[in-house]
Amino acid sequence: MTSPVDKQVFEGEIATYWFDEGILVSVSKSPERTVENITKNVALVKEITNNKRAPLLIYLSNSPIPRKETRKFASAQLPLIYSAMAMVSKPGLAKFIMNILFALKAPPIPMKSFADEKLAKAWLQQYR
Repeated sequence: MTSPVDKQVFEGEIATYWFDEGILVSVSKSPERTVENITKNVALVKEITNNKRAPLLIYLSNSPIPRKETRKFASAQLPLIYSAMAMVSKPGLAKFIMNILFALKAPPIPMKSFADEKLAKAWLQQYR
């Protein structure tokens, strides 16, 4: 996935973002997630969305498994910035990530994994 040339693009340490038809699109990058870079990313997303929750379409990449405290922190931040999350990835990757992040309790926002980005965008429309 490449960034569009016809939209404003925002670069962060762990992802690249832009808006497409009211949906925040993200292409994840591969560094290990830490409380520090998640904190910076949350601030970036709040800046991009003017502090409003947005549906997120995320194109996942392989990255190291975050530590337990980072997973807990990230899980707590999700409902503050996103209304729902659709993950587009190779088969199995999104499910693996969800199992790691939400092993003991359900995700704090609606989440679904997709192999097809058109289906992911259609599903997210209800959360705009």
